[in-house]
Amino acid sequence: QVIVLESSSRFGGWLWSTRRSDGAVFEHGPRGIRPAGAVGHNTLNMVDDLGLAGEILPITHSHAASKNRYLYVNGQLHRMPSGISGLLRRVPPFSRPLLLSVAKEILVKKGVGDDESIHSFVSRRLGKELADIAADSLCRGVFAGDCRKLSMRSCLPLFYNAEQHRGSLLLGLMLGSGPSLVVPPGPLAQRSVKESWAQWSLSRGVESLPESITNSLQQSGTVQLHREAAVKQISPSASALSSALPSTWIPLIQELQDISTVTVAVVNLEYDGSILPVTGFGHLVPSSEDRGLLGVVYDSVFFPQHNRPTGQSTRLTVMMGGAWFQEVFGAPEAVTEELLLAKATEIVSRHLGVTIPPSWSRVAIQRDCIPQYYQGHFRRVESMRSFIKKNSLSLSLVGSSYDGVSVNDVIFSGRTAVEELLGSGV
Repeated sequence: QVIVLESSSRFGGWLWSTRRSDGAVFEHGPRGIRPAGAVGHNTLNMVDDLGLAGEILPITHSHAASKNRYLYVNGQLHRMPSGISGLLRRVPPFSRPLLLSVAKEILVKKGVGDDESIHSFVSRRLGKELADIAADSLCRGVFAGDCRKLSMRSCLPLFYNAEQHRGSLLLGLMLGSGPSLVVPPGPLAQRSVKESWAQWSLSRGVESLPESITNSLQQSGTVQLHREAAVKQISPSASALSSALPSTWIPLIQELQDISTVTVAVVNLEYDGSILPVTGFGHLVPSSEDRGLLGVVYDSVFFPQHNRPTGQSTRLTVMMGGAWFQEVFGAPEAVTEELLLAKATEIVSRHLGVTIPPSWSRVAIQRDCIPQYYQGHFRRVESMRSFIKKNSLSLSLVGSSYDGVSVNDVIFSGRTAVEELLGSGV
């Protein structure tokens, strides 16, 4: 017998979609899921098992949303360099061709120590400019966090391992950097490779995934699902207990209280007509430009199927706050939705030249939504798992606080925990 306890009124966590009666879909959390690698294959295999393959909306690497990504620096939009030509010539906002940084990277000595910040790592291997602009923006877009604090080893293990095994990012990515997980791809995952998918969603939004999982579990007859059932105390009496709760809620494991989380304001906007001056995924903003603004996603470009079917419209998502929420907006419980909406529409007007007001909007303040893996995070997790094993505790640490914040990472951590409980391996 499996019992699932959910403190809120709905299952799915940050996979949260609004479906309007006119057919438009808006995402208040993750909107595109990557298909690549073992964890990506694992998720697609599950989508296949749930019978959702017919609802997949794939985005290929050749799609404009994959090829065109922008930075907003010095008051202007700049398309990120791509392809050989983008590496060979100087592309603003960078002061020199990126190929120079990449070529010199091979000669840089391997770092000392078992971890460092992402900013330190990128500065050392690729130069301070790329760290200040590219790495800073990337960390704000992916983790809503500060690259000067985030752990290279825990947040970007692929690149950390490339240096550890090959002494170079370039060589590590070209030649491989040690053993990697393997999940045999099912039909849908094989299709994603064949068709060169970069991302995917579902026709009714990503929340269709946890909804389908919930329905499947309810029909199984072996799982009890309880909503609005907050866990306030853990008294082990069952044979095994698995916790996917934020680490700050587990008093048993004091050290994991050091893992902080950040709050993100997600503002969904819909405009009448086609109002974008550029076509692409969206644009990110380095902290030196605007500490409160993380980025703007051009939702209508990469998933136009989520637009309302009648009349032309443009959907955007403005993401604000993160590690800078308190500094810029104050306490999350005190900030008003009106203030955040006004800030978001002002950003769209200033960055994209949009002069009309939105025809529809929705503000969501996602409190404590992304754990922050600061330097030394891996040691904390190793220490806690060692403590659990040493004391023979029937407890598994799964979820976004430990081994990865992406949808794929969280799903895979759940699978790994179950297989360990059952005595099988991945």
